Amino acid sequence: MTADLLAPRGTRTGRRAPWALMYHSVADRRAGDPYLVTVDPERLGRQLRWLARHGLTGVSMRELLAARARGRAAGLVGLTFDDGYADFLTEAVPRLRHHGCTATVFVLPGLLGGTNSWDPDGPRKALLTADDIRAARSAGMEVGSHGMLHRDLTTLDDVELDLELTRSRALLAEITGVEPDGFCHPFGALDRRTLRATRRAGYRYACAVDPGPLACTHALPRTYVGHADNSPRLHAKRLRHRMRGGDLADPIAVPQGGDA
Repeated sequence: MTADLLAPRGTRTGRRAPWALMYHSVADRRAGDPYLVTVDPERLGRQLRWLARHGLTGVSMRELLAARARGRAAGLVGLTFDDGYADFLTEAVPRLRHHGCTATVFVLPGLLGGTNSWDPDGPRKALLTADDIRAARSAGMEVGSHGMLHRDLTTLDDVELDLELTRSRALLAEITGVEPDGFCHPFGALDRRTLRATRRAGYRYACAVDPGPLACTHALPRTYVGHADNSPRLHAKRLRHRMRGGDLADPIAVPQGGDA
C-alpha cells in the first residue's frame, strides 16, 4: 500500500502556516464583479502601502518559503494572483515593482490568451499569453501552475488529473525555460488523492484556500483579499491569521512514480 501523503489526523509539525494573500484580477470594476475577484488598481496600491506601513514586504511564495527555511521570513508575506489574468502584467506588476514587492502568478497554459470561461456570469477577462508570462517572469515574478483548464481536480479521473498537473508543468517549462515550483488548486478544491498527485507531479509546494486539517506544504492556506479590504479589514485579517493560522501537517514522502 502506498504511504499516505499526510500524517494521521491530528499529527501536526508545530510549524505554523506562513501568511499568504490571495488576489485574482486587478482592473476597473465597473464592468462588473459578481465573483468578487477584482481589485481596483488604486486599491491594490493602497493595500501594498498598508503592508509597508506595518513593516511587511510582499514576496512570491518561492521567496517566502525559501526565507522561512532559513529562519528569515519575519516581515514577509506571500502575494499570490490566481487564474493568470492579463491585467496581472499591465496593472499589478507595475505597482508591485513600485513598492518593492514580488508575487506569484498562477497561470493556465491550456488557456493562453483565452478568457475566464469557468465563470459563467462573466464579465469575460483576458488571460496571459505565453509572451506575457515570459514578461512577468522577466519582471521578477514567480510563475506557477493553476492546471491546464481551471478544473476542479477532485472531480477528475486519474488520467485527467495527471494531465492537469504534469502537462501544465511541462508547458510552463517550455514557455519560461524553468519547471515551476508551485501549483495552485483551482477553486481551492482538494482531497488526499489530489494532494498525493500534486506532490508526485514534482511541485515543491501548492496553494489552497482553506484546506482545514489537510493543510500542509502542498495545501498552504491563504487569506482572500478583495476590493473591500481597506486598512481596518486588513488589520482584522492579519489578526485572524495570527490567532487561527493552524499548524501544517507533517508530510510523508511519496516515492517517485508511486501509485496515487
